Amino acid sequence: MKPSLPLTVSARAVLRTLAASGPVTRPQLSQTLAFSKPTMSAAVNELEAYGLVASHGIARGATGRTAVIYGLGPEAGHAIGIDAGTTHVHAVASSLDGARIAEIHHDLKSPADPVEGVNSVADRLMEKLDGRPGPLRAIAVAVPTIVSASHMGLSRLHRITDLVAGLRERFQVPILLENNVNCAALAELHHGAAQGRETFAFLQVGVRIGLGIIINGRLFRGANGGAGEIGRLPFPWSATTNPEFEGLETYLGSAQLISRCVREWPAGEGAPPASAEELFARAATSPHAMACVTRHATDIGRLAAACVGMLDPGLIVLGGGVGQNPLMLDQVGRTVAELAWPTEIRVSEFSVRGTVQGAVRLAVDFSLGALLGEERHPAFILTGE
Repeated sequence: MKPSLPLTVSARAVLRTLAASGPVTRPQLSQTLAFSKPTMSAAVNELEAYGLVASHGIARGATGRTAVIYGLGPEAGHAIGIDAGTTHVHAVASSLDGARIAEIHHDLKSPADPVEGVNSVADRLMEKLDGRPGPLRAIAVAVPTIVSASHMGLSRLHRITDLVAGLRERFQVPILLENNVNCAALAELHHGAAQGRETFAFLQVGVRIGLGIIINGRLFRGANGGAGEIGRLPFPWSATTNPEFEGLETYLGSAQLISRCVREWPAGEGAPPASAEELFARAATSPHAMACVTRHATDIGRLAAACVGMLDPGLIVLGGGVGQNPLMLDQVGRTVAELAWPTEIRVSEFSVRGTVQGAVRLAVDFSLGALLGEERHPAFILTGE
């Protein structure tokens, strides 16, 4: 990929560093990059001429000496990440150094048309950005389905392709598409429980189940974009029972968790819980609720053990409305150790923000790559070129 501007190698190094670190002084930049004063001055002047770097003030040291603080300039622009869920749309705009600029969260009263929901939220977010200097460089949209260039022509995805094409036509920037669980895994890699790890798996457990796989610091999507679709694992599986399509996802989803709990709920413990949230809340005082949670954690631990046997990720981060509940953690870890081998299990550091955080990271990284002339490999992109 050719850079959008003819930047020198030293200028690209400075831009890359400022995007990663945020504003720093010129001496700190020189120390980080091991640049001489003339090289640093030339690189900064080059970037300032394009508006990609600007002064962010003056720092005064303990001895009274001052140094100019440099950060990204207005022409570096910004990017948008959108979590297009089935119950909500969440959008975040960020500068290319990761600083959040604006945010919109909209809960859907019922499963709605993804095009209508995303377009509405995108318009509201752009209103918040109105008058902000610098260009919008990319939009990344996280969706709850398999994403790959080879699948985008399928009829069942036509509304998503309509969504991408519509965003491209309206905003005239590259539109990236990615699976929502993969985006959540990216958020854990860069900002959450998996920081500092090159290889790990993000196991989402909630209404549905899914796995985001990071290998050597990069998303692993598989040949058709379907890596991590663990709801497709054959289940049930025995000599007398044939597997059902997505039977495992149905069994481990929150609806079936509550259904099993309600069927066995003792009459003496009042009305049974109506949701997973209520079940976990009542586990502190109800032995039966705690037994339901423990049994579900054991089931999730068995699934996690299968993931360990296939991937040996070293770390599994539990996320989703059910998976990230602290009551799940110990039993999942014990089950994995019994069936596979000891593997670190952590709980996600995000609640509902993980997917949108990963989406905006994807958009920012792509935008920076375009400026630097570095290749990026999104699952699907519409550039209009």
